[in-house]
Amino acid sequence: MEKLTSKRFLLKISMVLATCIVAWLGGLSTIYTDWTWYESLNKPSFNPPNYLFGIVWPILYLLMAIVSFLNARTVYRLYLMQLCVNGLWSWIFFVFNGLELAFLNIVVLILLNVLIARQLRIKEAWLSLFLYLPYLLWITFAAILNLSILVLN
Repeated sequence: MEKLTSKRFLLKISMVLATCIVAWLGGLSTIYTDWTWYESLNKPSFNPPNYLFGIVWPILYLLMAIVSFLNARTVYRLYLMQLCVNGLWSWIFFVFNGLELAFLNIVVLILLNVLIARQLRIKEAWLSLFLYLPYLLWITFAAILNLSILVLN
């Protein structure tokens, strides 16, 4: 078993803290959102109720934090990039009402996370890959939702 040095432990803890900070910053965007704008948008029939996002995202961030802790050395570069892209999406979509840019953002987010999933598969970190898949599936659903809202408006 690999000895956990203080440098490696610091990297692992930093990944978890970065995840928590991005989750907080993403949530902070809701304070600056013009909800009348969002409510006025035409949405597809499969648009989930707003409360569901408040349930799903904390679970996903927890899973992301666990996977980043367990695989920090393997995924940290891509993971930190995807965190930045992830954190921007809420601000682009909700605060700045940038439907097109938000869609481009989420496509990049998906690509980065497919690369992370690939690294986990190559490492044969099957538990981590299993824990990470809900996030990848959710952002893919969010991309479809984003595109649908873009097309309908």
